[in-house]
Amino acid sequence: MTACGQVSSEVARADRHTRVVGWLKVVLPLTALAILSTLFLVARRIDPEAALPYAEVDVEDLAREPRMTAPTYAGTTEDGASLTLTADEARPAAEGSPARAAGLRLDLATPDGGTTELLAADARMDDSLRQLLLSGGVTLTTSTGYRLETAEVAAKLDRTGLESRSEVVATGPAGEIRADGMVLSQDSRTPGGYVLVFNGGVRLVYQPGS
Repeated sequence: MTACGQVSSEVARADRHTRVVGWLKVVLPLTALAILSTLFLVARRIDPEAALPYAEVDVEDLAREPRMTAPTYAGTTEDGASLTLTADEARPAAEGSPARAAGLRLDLATPDGGTTELLAADARMDDSLRQLLLSGGVTLTTSTGYRLETAEVAAKLDRTGLESRSEVVATGPAGEIRADGMVLSQDSRTPGGYVLVFNGGVRLVYQPGS
């Protein structure tokens, strides 16, 4: 190919490149405008009331009475027992009222290998005595085979200690027990041991083989 032909070919390519660039300068902005127009046409008007269809929170009530959902607390008592608290809902202490919890579960594991589970509809904190007052119907189940029902139980938080505040109905290895109260605490006669004691007027209905 001659030098003149090469120059002509290069000029033609440059001319095509210039035309393509020129078209792109026109087409690209128009395409962008078309896309934006489509978005504005398709987008629906936002309804503030329908923006969160599943939100049913009373903001004013939440600000007035703050609460926590599904809180969990875990710790160790002075005697080495493991204590775990969970609740459906908890409300911190406010002026004139203690901290409260609803749907409470307390799990206690003592160093001797025993476990105790308490379920209560309601609970409130007594900071002065470092204890929880469980009420609203309390169910207590031990790994030794006892199941107790009572109206109210005081549970210590700094050491192992459970004490009923009302009549107790229990079933266990010996049968059915009714008593004015019960206490679960460290056994003073056996270091490292724990004992469940029924007190007051105790009535045992013995059931052989139970």
